[in-house]
Amino acid sequence: MTKVAVMGSGSWGTAFSIVLADAGNDVTLWARREDLCATINDKHENTDYLPGVELPESIRATHDPAEALAGAEGVFFVVPSQTFRENLRDWVDLIPPDALLVSLMKGVELGSLKRMSEVIVEETGADLARVGVVSGPNLAKEIAMREPAASVVACGDEHNVTRLRAMCHSSTFRPYSSTDVIGCELGGAYKNVIGLAVGMAVGLGFGDNTTASVITRGLAETARLSEQFGADPMTLMGLAGLGDLVATCSSPLSRNRTFGEKLGQGMTTAEITASTRQVAEGVKSCSSLLDLARSVDVYAPIVEAVHAVVEGEMTAAEMLTALISKEAKHERD
Repeated sequence: MTKVAVMGSGSWGTAFSIVLADAGNDVTLWARREDLCATINDKHENTDYLPGVELPESIRATHDPAEALAGAEGVFFVVPSQTFRENLRDWVDLIPPDALLVSLMKGVELGSLKRMSEVIVEETGADLARVGVVSGPNLAKEIAMREPAASVVACGDEHNVTRLRAMCHSSTFRPYSSTDVIGCELGGAYKNVIGLAVGMAVGLGFGDNTTASVITRGLAETARLSEQFGADPMTLMGLAGLGDLVATCSSPLSRNRTFGEKLGQGMTTAEITASTRQVAEGVKSCSSLLDLARSVDVYAPIVEAVHAVVEGEMTAAEMLTALISKEAKHERD
């Protein structure tokens, strides 16, 4: 058995632990809270984040990062993107020197505007050849329930991306490989912001024409930005782009769409945040993605408008009116 560590025990970290266990790995799941570790080990269930889902016996939880990381051939990071650098600094001396380092996170760091793979390289000194990402339609509950799903695993090194693919290929989870780390990461981060916008439209009571328009123009906006940073535009047409976007914008299981719906219904960002323990990554990433777009002079009207709503500078209704009333132009502009 290959030993792997999953650093983060929320719904997505726990769901991906199931994928890794089903693929034949020996999985150690790191959790911040000792009581949650005890529950997972005793009941084989994460009662906080995935109640009712039985975990394989090959998943063991620990509060000790040294125990989780010892001997791991693959380390999968799945904590909130805005706290990742701080967490990684605590773990860096414990990570085996030859382990694959894989981001399951979908965000861009505030301030530095770094993607998560870039944070890994900066803090660990690891060569890019052993840093990977997983992206695609990744609704945690459905994957944990072993509903058939496909995603993209990306790494700049062909040998290591093949290793990564093998680590997570199970009977219900099909990973496709790519070397376009940039496209996968920016597609994953941007779709959260588009999910917020679609959620606002739903919360306001608008129908499929509106949501389809936001999804499609959101994909165009994502591609504009990603290409500026060297991504392959075809990546955005696949699972890590369109696939992830459709799932996030269409499903009530999506945290970002749900958060957006509540904004559309008139709740404030602070009120929604206080009412849930789940993190909607798009709420923070809309600020960093807006700064990233401005840094390369990319036209990003949706992320700009979502940022304004999140910051309380306009209402969701005003946002959608502002987007529709912008100057008409050629679709490819």
